[in-house]
Amino acid sequence: MQKRKLGKSGLEVSALGLGCMGLSFGYGPATDTQEAIKLIRAAVEHGVTFFDTAEAYGPFVNEELLGEALAPYHNQVVIATKFGFKNGDSKAGVDSRPERIREVAEASLKRLKVEAIDLFYQHRVDPNVPMEDVAGTVKDLIKEGKVKHFGLSEAGVVSIRKAHAIQPVAALQSEYSLWWREPEKEIIPTLEELGIGFVPFSPLGKGFLTGAINEDTKFDSTDFRNIVPRFTPEARKANQTLVDLLSKIAQQKDATPAQIALAWLLAQKPWIVPIPGTTKLHRLKENIGAANVELTTDDLNEIEIAASKIDVQGNRYPDALAKLTGR
Repeated sequence: MQKRKLGKSGLEVSALGLGCMGLSFGYGPATDTQEAIKLIRAAVEHGVTFFDTAEAYGPFVNEELLGEALAPYHNQVVIATKFGFKNGDSKAGVDSRPERIREVAEASLKRLKVEAIDLFYQHRVDPNVPMEDVAGTVKDLIKEGKVKHFGLSEAGVVSIRKAHAIQPVAALQSEYSLWWREPEKEIIPTLEELGIGFVPFSPLGKGFLTGAINEDTKFDSTDFRNIVPRFTPEARKANQTLVDLLSKIAQQKDATPAQIALAWLLAQKPWIVPIPGTTKLHRLKENIGAANVELTTDDLNEIEIAASKIDVQGNRYPDALAKLTGR
């Protein structure tokens, strides 16, 4: 697979990464450990070198899973993980106190079985801890050789600038896709100006842009899409227009809607690296195939014109979760 550099950081990764959260957390029951290990190793064999996890996914079990699965490939892969929630529990509120960041770093190193964390993101901005203290703590961890690169997730422009002034930010991870284009307003221009890479999560709209979900789809009771306004049956019905557009382009390109959605992201900037997640081997191969789909200027214009007429329905997060973003 082609490689990309995340901004000016020099951190080089495969053009598509693998978001590993869904293997343990968020989308229903956890995948069987051995099956998950097989999937992660298959990703490596297909050229994926960038893997995304967090202490909060589980909590802790997702990091342990990656530690085991990627142990044979340590010199070939880049593992990103995150700090920023109380006791690693995403429902317990944010906590980016310097002592907590250090605790997480030590624990993550052990779970991931690595000597240094390749990319250490603040999972959500903590309004109670100055960004200068957060970035300064990670800067110290980098000096100590425990962390290689600093990242932010779902941060706003002011936080990004504050952090970057203390310790260069290698990457911002936030939601971005054809059905969530908010980052185009302020975030992407800021990242371009500062030389920061962009790692879109949910690049397939939490599965919706694959075309495999419709208004009648039922989610497992533990699947967090049950509480997402954009996934009410009414919103899904209304938003089907976007999937229809992707399907139309996909037919012209001998591709799938998911591949078009990912190829569209890759075409936006050379320093964008989407991290689609999946629990299925055939979906993994499908997603990886997106790196070979070429969208011409005419294709991109056609998508742009058609997408501009579609009003995506429903907020991407319930209010409580939305408050944690863009700070």
